[in-house]
Amino acid sequence: MDRRAFTQLLTMGAGTLPLLGADAADTDDPATDESAKSDKKATASAETKTNMSEPVNVADFQRLAESRMQHATYNYITTGSADEITLRDNVEAFRRMKVFPPLLKGVSKADLSTTVLNRRIDMPILLAPVAAQRMFHPEGALATARAAAAAKTVFAVSSSVGHSVEEVARAATGPKWFQIYVPKDRAVARQLVERVDQAGYEAIIVTVDLGEWKDADRRDRFALPKEMLVKHLRDVGYTQVTNEMSNEEVQAFNAQAWEISLSWDFFDWLRSITKTPLLIKGVLRKDDAEKAVSLGIDGIVVSNHGGRRLDGMPASIEMLPDIVEAVKGRAEVYMDGGIRRGTDVLKALALGARGVLVGRPYAWALGADGEAGVRKVLALLREEFENAMVSTGCSKIADINRSLLMS
Repeated sequence: MDRRAFTQLLTMGAGTLPLLGADAADTDDPATDESAKSDKKATASAETKTNMSEPVNVADFQRLAESRMQHATYNYITTGSADEITLRDNVEAFRRMKVFPPLLKGVSKADLSTTVLNRRIDMPILLAPVAAQRMFHPEGALATARAAAAAKTVFAVSSSVGHSVEEVARAATGPKWFQIYVPKDRAVARQLVERVDQAGYEAIIVTVDLGEWKDADRRDRFALPKEMLVKHLRDVGYTQVTNEMSNEEVQAFNAQAWEISLSWDFFDWLRSITKTPLLIKGVLRKDDAEKAVSLGIDGIVVSNHGGRRLDGMPASIEMLPDIVEAVKGRAEVYMDGGIRRGTDVLKALALGARGVLVGRPYAWALGADGEAGVRKVLALLREEFENAMVSTGCSKIADINRSLLMS
């Protein structure tokens, strides 16, 4: 794939927000959108019809988002790469796991609080980096930041979220991590990292599984508007880009703006310019986890990019035990992909995760009802997780272990 094509995919999946072309905006034929419903099918089988004005679970928020959001924007959140095998398996892998609760533990309430990178938070449910949030709701990541702060948990902010480092930092005082896509210009990258440190972000996540390949996005003919791309590039630090430039000039600049072939050496460089804790996101292999630990990386996120990148990869939850075994407590291990219920959180922690990151659930909630929606979906996941803990006799996070799962 040539660089221009790859950077366009990177921009769609992890850069600034793609919008519909005029033709696509007029197209809302469900017969041409079979793939967009796959995640819905994966989560709807156990659900009954509900009052959609009062969502009671993540699946309700997904349906509400579909009814309220622009068709292609909903597809952007919901769909996965190619045949969506990995997207579906992320959800189904959790469902294949069975909880095996002990009886008569005398637990009536549970303390969900935990620590992540030495920061105490109220629950081990963190908000994953999700791009383009201003497309989901006008307040975008600003609304998400306020909701995360209210839930007293971490908001991992995508560098392509649609707001600058400083704008999100000012929106709320809750703990934040920053997920970076790396500018090719190392002076810009250095300045961006310095701004992240100055703004008070508590960790930097490097996502290493770059790019997306999604049929729905191509079918919907996403086209990146110049104004949004200009803001993104300027927010990152490419201040020479202006709205006075032609669309062709801006697109050509963007095609050369990003480091798309990272190596392990990047972490040596990053560590040389910041003392902020570092996480690597996109790890599925034991040897990669061992390499990350050898470099002193503080945290590992077991992830297949939510089934958005390369189809046919294993479910994140299935690879989590291998990564935990390889790390041997030398770094904190997190996972994302497929979390739809509080019991999913319990299962991930039982397999050794320090916490989980959720993406689509809060993205749907943001699209459905803005900040109030994100607050509500986080509260629902919290309540479900607390119920799972009480039902399995766990009064605190440390009580969760593999004995709660059928082998």
